[in-house]
Amino acid sequence: MPSLNSLNSRQTLTVGDKTYEYFSLPQAAKKLGSLDKLPMSLKVLLENLLRWEDDKTVTGHDIQALVDWLKTRSSEREIQYRPARVLMQDFTGVPAVVDLAAMRAAMAKAGGDPQKINPLSPVDLVIDHSVMVDKFATTSAFEQNVEIEMQRNGERYAFLRWGQNAFDNFSVVPPGTGICHQVNLEYLGRTVWTKEEDGHTFAFPDTLVGTDSHTTMINGLGVLGWGVGGIEAEAAMLGQPVSMLIPEVIGFKLSGKLKEGITATDLVLTVTQMLRKKGVVGKFVEFYGDGLATLPLADRATIANMAPEYGATCGFFPVDDITLDYLRLSGRPDATVELVEAYSKAQGLWREPGHEPLFTDALALDMGTVEASLAGPKRPQDRVALPAVSQAFDDFLGLQVKPASTEDGRLLNEGGGGTAIHDDSLVGGASYEFEGKTHRLQHGAVVIAAITSCTNTSNPSVMMAAGLLAKKAVEKGLQRKPWVKSSLAPGSKVVTDYYNAAGLTQYLDTLGFDLVGYGCTTCIGNSGPLPEPIEKAIQQSDLTVASVLSGNRNFEGRVHPLVKTNWLASPPLVVAYALAGSVRMNLSEDALGTGKDGKPVYLRDIWPSQAEIAEAVQKVDTKMFHKEYAEVFAGDEKWQAIEVPDADTYEWQADSTYIQHPPFFERINEAPPKIGNIADARILALLGDSVTTDHISPAGNIKASSPAGRYLREHGVEPQDFNSYGSRRGNHEVMMRGTFANIRIRNEMLGGEEGGNTLHVPSGEKLAIYDASMRYQQEGTPLVVVAGKEYGTGSSRDWAAKGTNLLGVKAVLAESFERIHRSNLVGMGVLALQFKDGQNRKSLGLTGRETLSIGGLDNVELKPLMHLPLTLTREDGKQEQFEVLCRIDTLNEVEYFRAGGILHYVLRQLIAG
Repeated sequence: MPSLNSLNSRQTLTVGDKTYEYFSLPQAAKKLGSLDKLPMSLKVLLENLLRWEDDKTVTGHDIQALVDWLKTRSSEREIQYRPARVLMQDFTGVPAVVDLAAMRAAMAKAGGDPQKINPLSPVDLVIDHSVMVDKFATTSAFEQNVEIEMQRNGERYAFLRWGQNAFDNFSVVPPGTGICHQVNLEYLGRTVWTKEEDGHTFAFPDTLVGTDSHTTMINGLGVLGWGVGGIEAEAAMLGQPVSMLIPEVIGFKLSGKLKEGITATDLVLTVTQMLRKKGVVGKFVEFYGDGLATLPLADRATIANMAPEYGATCGFFPVDDITLDYLRLSGRPDATVELVEAYSKAQGLWREPGHEPLFTDALALDMGTVEASLAGPKRPQDRVALPAVSQAFDDFLGLQVKPASTEDGRLLNEGGGGTAIHDDSLVGGASYEFEGKTHRLQHGAVVIAAITSCTNTSNPSVMMAAGLLAKKAVEKGLQRKPWVKSSLAPGSKVVTDYYNAAGLTQYLDTLGFDLVGYGCTTCIGNSGPLPEPIEKAIQQSDLTVASVLSGNRNFEGRVHPLVKTNWLASPPLVVAYALAGSVRMNLSEDALGTGKDGKPVYLRDIWPSQAEIAEAVQKVDTKMFHKEYAEVFAGDEKWQAIEVPDADTYEWQADSTYIQHPPFFERINEAPPKIGNIADARILALLGDSVTTDHISPAGNIKASSPAGRYLREHGVEPQDFNSYGSRRGNHEVMMRGTFANIRIRNEMLGGEEGGNTLHVPSGEKLAIYDASMRYQQEGTPLVVVAGKEYGTGSSRDWAAKGTNLLGVKAVLAESFERIHRSNLVGMGVLALQFKDGQNRKSLGLTGRETLSIGGLDNVELKPLMHLPLTLTREDGKQEQFEVLCRIDTLNEVEYFRAGGILHYVLRQLIAG
């Protein structure tokens, strides 16, 4: 920690019999001025600058800029932030380790020492994104799904085992353990981090970046962290600071307490809706107010988890007694808890009653006003009150189908579906046979009910509520509907322990919520296949069906390709909808079913009271955490049996369809190519608003007829062994073929039809985007993508940028960008360009047949946020000129872009040094 300590802030702190060095904010304030009103999250950034002050990457002016923030509540100052550690999950972690392996290979080829390519900061990779719900509603589902997972992912897991052995500071949490964010909350996070250096023990705030946008969940524990692209995370691992502008901070004041029957999920959906409406993209959100005293740590983590859904960089909670209570409960050592309390109080990072920092802006919520809610049908910010879900579905359905009258007056959809008018038993339904019985599937049928995702499975209160509701339902004689694929995928083995201790497991099993795995499953598209008769019924009658899941994402095409509407809900409501079997019921009034006594059973009859939930939560015990995390990195016998070579560089297998040597560093020994103008670029895709990284990045199932499917077939892989795009992220050949291939993406060049196709303008042919890209690249034609607002919203997926690069896209021109994706594009050498106010693809009347030329890139000094001239040439040859904003936002990004990308920049430095 090369601090100049210009403010004489380095002090000592004795806790118990241990003395720590730290950089004191109160001591710095003696020269800087009062910091009492600075938001807690910015105090963490300020400490980071004090600790890393070197007059080069961190100067006294940077430190002063954070203090001056109190005057303006915003800043244009760029700072260099160095997180203490990095968190990864396997979908994003595998390509990151592939890149590190490729960098080692390039270093060796250049005659350097491969060991120079090594994480300098601790890295934890948790394998949590690979288990799929193939088997369900059976007590053997967990064992069967783990077995299938190990078979499918043997190559990937062997590669990660190699990485664990080859790299220093790199730990892997094996499959079948939990979700990275829940493992982080329950075990990895410390709130205050320590490091031994030059005979001293330094204490400082626990901070991190993660290769998953829901890294923010740890904010609930007073840990500042957020999601970045795998590209940025790799650079952070290799010693590069995270370049960022000092953020605006939006305060969110919480008061009151939740009413009887209202859950943390209802609260977070309300918060998400409010903050989305407020507009907090690229900003910090910090929660404050005396209402925090009634908000359990798990509820805080639930709210913090969904920061990406409300658009913020993070959703930070300060440290207080509730933080300490959770640290104790989850088995952290007493010395850690004592240090957290002493350090937080010494630094002014402890929440005091009545304390209200100064914020850029603020909003408030009385938690007593929160009502039971879901979010859907396809965006997490679209909160719908429980009684209104049926109408919200019908409104969506009305947009999907156009009814046509038949002679007898019934309204039918030409495609076989229909709106909910007249006789529902005849309209929009299909009969099917399953396990010897005939059933009828209709619009709105809940075909997936999944208790999944770190968001809610980390929260004992909502999980116990689900178990208690299941118990009451079974005692009443209710069962889930036969067309519902039900699953339980907790984020931690601790959940299983406390369900068993509370005696609730048997009731969940009875309703089909058997344990299917410890992982993200349905929330990330690993819902697995529906029973074949149900899939056929949906397809043949073009039915609009539903999933209900306790997750954080419900974007189009994410959960399952045949399920058009997806609803986020609390775990107990997931169970309730499995019993109801349809989202076209008002669960506040309609009966869930008929009990064994022949009487109707309503949701209110089986909803557990707060007292019952609280009593069950008391079953959660510290011993459970000690038991499950005692050997968290060891893995089971299957993991331990994986054999890997002991080598500094990876032995690439030419025939592997999972791990391939990427082409990014092939010319690293050459000088970086000179930046030039982009001339006569064709539009590869013309896209609308809210195009997410789920639309851009390959995810979910691989269709046999797709370019990626054809590639795998050509390499001897049969469709039943395709696995998912996520599992093949270590193979650029698969991933580039799947970029922009989402079944729900709408390319306006083709009239907005769904699917990953485009128009190859010179020939007039409709082609898959990958095929068109290859043809354009053969013709020497540069490409651009044009889009609307909020381009790249969603998970921090590096392949959304890597795939864009490999498809030959030189620039993306959009009305606005999501923070991580914009950064990732620049980090892969792709220009991010933004329309100036008042202009967009519609105002310009773009059809996709135009060519675009972007100037101002040659013979100029590239600077952050420059305006660049763009020449638009119409199909008839007429030209228009206007300016666009270049969204290379920081000086660091300028250097990365000049080098060809952030990893190229780092590797060139290491080779030269």
